[in-house]
Amino acid sequence: MLRAFSTAATGMAAQQMMVDVTANNLANINTNGFKRSQVDFQDLLYVKMRESGMEVSSGVKSPSGLEIGSGVRVGSTVKVFSPGELMTTGRTLDVAITGDGFLQVSMTADGSIKYTRDGALQRNSTGALVTASGDLIEPAITIPTDAIAVSIGTDGGVNITTSAGAQSVAGYIQLARFPNPSGLANVGDNLLVQTEASGSPVTGTPGQNGIGTIQAGFLEKSNVQMITELVNLIMAQRAYETNSRAIRAADEMLRKAIQIARF
Repeated sequence: MLRAFSTAATGMAAQQMMVDVTANNLANINTNGFKRSQVDFQDLLYVKMRESGMEVSSGVKSPSGLEIGSGVRVGSTVKVFSPGELMTTGRTLDVAITGDGFLQVSMTADGSIKYTRDGALQRNSTGALVTASGDLIEPAITIPTDAIAVSIGTDGGVNITTSAGAQSVAGYIQLARFPNPSGLANVGDNLLVQTEASGSPVTGTPGQNGIGTIQAGFLEKSNVQMITELVNLIMAQRAYETNSRAIRAADEMLRKAIQIARF
């Protein structure tokens, strides 16, 4: 009975984590380029009461063992990189990535490189392309002040037309691709950082070497499905309640056992 308390408690803790992750998914349902997380559970160690094949009587061996589990734990939270729906914005500097790839962002604070799927780009006071947070994309691209028209091609080329009618390419947006994008770590502000689990990035021109393409005038919405998350939320809530009932049942059994022992 005492084992039931700790086992059910691990179940409640695991389901609480499920609720927390689901709540974060729902909170970011309208965040550009956001990728939902899923919770992976793992069972804990087992207490072996009897080994399989153990002799239970003269010449008779047990066809199966007897083991009791000690609960569950959260093994990991994994980013699901399925594509989000593309939303038309009409802004020439909005870009959506179709396929694998991330925009590279050079952080103003320390110059480190981070990665994002949020393509809501803007021009800063010097004409450089920056993210919504004001950090430069990498490699840096600057649009001249006399540019009267800007368009971005599927290959990442930033095409400009000046007031004099001259046409040129201000630069190319490069994308980064990772062997294991689920290994990237979240740091907030729609940014991800490289880890040992993600592997080293391969950078290149959109549309080449397995790297996704760019669609201007669109933004990628989150891949969060409200119905799926609400179902997950209900399932986690029910599992939490069931584990709490298991604790109450074990408590009642223990109480009765103590009462019997008093007589």
